[in-house]
Amino acid sequence: MTTMTEASVREFKMPDVGEGLTEAEILKWFVQPGDTVTDGQVVCEVETAKAAVELPIPYDGVVRDLHFPEGTTVDVGTSIIAVDVSGGAAPEPAPAAEQPAVSRTAEEPKAEGSGRQPVLVGYGVATSSTRRRPRKGPEVPVQQASTAIQTELNGHGAAPAAAPAVKERPLAKPPVRKLAKDLGVDLTTVVPTGPDGIITREDVHAAVAQPQAPQPAAPVAAAPAPAPAVVSYDTTRETRIPIKGVRKATAAAMVGSAFTAPHVTEFVTVDVTRTMKLVEELKEDKEFAGLRVNPLLLIAKALLVAIRRNPDVNASWDEAAQEIVVKHYVNLGIAAATPRGLIVPNIKDAHAKTLPQLAESLGELVSTARDGKTSPAAMQNGTVTITNVGVFGVDTGTPILNPGESAILAVGAIKLQPWVHKGKVKPRQVTTLALSFDHRLVDGELGSKVLADVAAILEQPKRLITWA
Repeated sequence: MTTMTEASVREFKMPDVGEGLTEAEILKWFVQPGDTVTDGQVVCEVETAKAAVELPIPYDGVVRDLHFPEGTTVDVGTSIIAVDVSGGAAPEPAPAAEQPAVSRTAEEPKAEGSGRQPVLVGYGVATSSTRRRPRKGPEVPVQQASTAIQTELNGHGAAPAAAPAVKERPLAKPPVRKLAKDLGVDLTTVVPTGPDGIITREDVHAAVAQPQAPQPAAPVAAAPAPAPAVVSYDTTRETRIPIKGVRKATAAAMVGSAFTAPHVTEFVTVDVTRTMKLVEELKEDKEFAGLRVNPLLLIAKALLVAIRRNPDVNASWDEAAQEIVVKHYVNLGIAAATPRGLIVPNIKDAHAKTLPQLAESLGELVSTARDGKTSPAAMQNGTVTITNVGVFGVDTGTPILNPGESAILAVGAIKLQPWVHKGKVKPRQVTTLALSFDHRLVDGELGSKVLADVAAILEQPKRLITWA
């Protein structure tokens, strides 16, 4: 009989794929138990608070167990997959006498075909290679122990009493328990649909959507306590979406930024007809063949030139050190709307790129964001951001700063409008720009200079040559 030794099994733990992240949701498994995997092979895709990331396995072997189903949020450092690296065949179940003792009751369901308890944070057997210390005495089933104690009490003249029924604690992860507590749902009344009888977030929401069935009263002398109030809503008129992942992180960041940095927003309306003509000319230029050329490219270049002329705007506020940190590089963030929420990846060292290089970087950034493949590293250490609300037909807005940055430029829709040009009213391509900045380190003069420079370049693109 082939057995799988503890030394041959490697437990792959959820890594911290971004700076300071504490959890990630398993979006999709690419392998199943019994599959052979090789070092560097992607086994699953997870979503962190910043992005969706593919996780490669760091060794060769055969998949023995997937500890969590798709859609489960797992804490960083928790084992998510077990791999047998011995190269042997799949293990046969051990005889009943050899099954290890567990801390839960014998009725708890085991993972199908794995011979192990379902592993959750705070439940079941440990997933590490550390062995348990042997117990000092044989384990006694809970019901048997309760009966023995009652018998002894009866033998000493105590009045006989029925042993209280042991109520097993429902299987659920800590975030699911917190959700149930917040919604006033008793987990013992929830019907689990997850593997091994695990209660999922969807199960809790389903319990909220319909009244909970009354539980039979326990045979106790005192009157039963009133059941907790159940929060319910009409599912035909409302939809409730759990706040998690990128949306949760974005919300926290925006609240922190809005109530930490004193925002000031300035506006300017500018004739960008010449910029639009230059965009069409660049599309025909063979140096830009295969590259994405649009107004955002020239707006980004204009902002980079404005920062070069006004370097103090490219800074951050260090509250702990009570210092203003001026950056001598520009990591240009581009706000991107994705199915998972708003993200802001940035182009590293954008200040050092030529216009074709900037076009190439912008194209890669947009494509990666749309595919949901933006890495956490691509969203870190930004210095200034552009948000193009004009693509939605919006004239402009008052953008909130990305945390750690001092300025963000909002670009409105470019429209044909009547405009005074060379003394005559003519239809011209016009847009409105809005610059929000942190008033602790950017005063009105500096912010106005930056916005005026961007507008001047977009009105007369030849300034890209004379000012660069």
